[in-house]
Amino acid sequence: MKYNVIHRGDDISIQLMHRFHELIRQYGLIHEEASPDIVLSIGGDGTLLHAFHQYKDQLDHIAFTGIHTGRLGFYADWKPDEVELLAQLMGESANQNDLRAVKYPLVEIQITTPQGIETELALNEFTLKGVDATLVAQLHINDELLETFRGDGICISTPSGSTAYNKSLGGAIVHPSLDAIQIAEIASINNRVFRTLGSPILLPKHHHCDIYPRANQNILLSLDHLYMQRNDIISIRSLVAAGKKVKFARFRPFPFWSRVREAFIGYDMV
Repeated sequence: MKYNVIHRGDDISIQLMHRFHELIRQYGLIHEEASPDIVLSIGGDGTLLHAFHQYKDQLDHIAFTGIHTGRLGFYADWKPDEVELLAQLMGESANQNDLRAVKYPLVEIQITTPQGIETELALNEFTLKGVDATLVAQLHINDELLETFRGDGICISTPSGSTAYNKSLGGAIVHPSLDAIQIAEIASINNRVFRTLGSPILLPKHHHCDIYPRANQNILLSLDHLYMQRNDIISIRSLVAAGKKVKFARFRPFPFWSRVREAFIGYDMV
């Protein structure tokens, strides 16, 4: 079995990477950057997002796991002082050919411009924001007009990404076993002239959302941690990615709701 390590670049993460290389060597795993079977992320959630986008074209055979070296790592199951245990369990799983993984849905983004259609994937969320003016865009669900949006922007999140930006927008936390995407408004304008639904929306798989921005708007798009500014967008379609999911290696149980509790509430509950 082949593995690679993506780290944040700080001293603690680099030291952990070297320590992990030493520990995993005894189990016969091969270090390979080009096409690994397991990718270990050492850092924060941003580090794992970097790892995901680096290997997004190989999701069919790659599983991710993470050690968080910052204050909060929602995707990372492991703490720095558990690197020996992680190496042991990973090595034993590899030698027994018993790599267990959970699969989380992704959001697929289809951006239509005069040049054609560009297709992207996001693990956390996709956002659309106005740059130098209020974003004005028609929002269609399954090819039917729902509303004309006016405001700062629109966020489309995955279930696992529902705990990120979406949560700060008042969106629901969604269990990643559900194949769905969530649409949340970013500071919409609602008065007697302009009106939006004003509530997050969950779309199941096989449903899609189309956003038609006003022509020639300067728009800032984000795919997780990646940003681009465009003024050539005709429409953007968002839907649950068909046949593509991200896999996270699970070497011990760590239920989703336990992860939510640890990330947002903590164990010192009164």
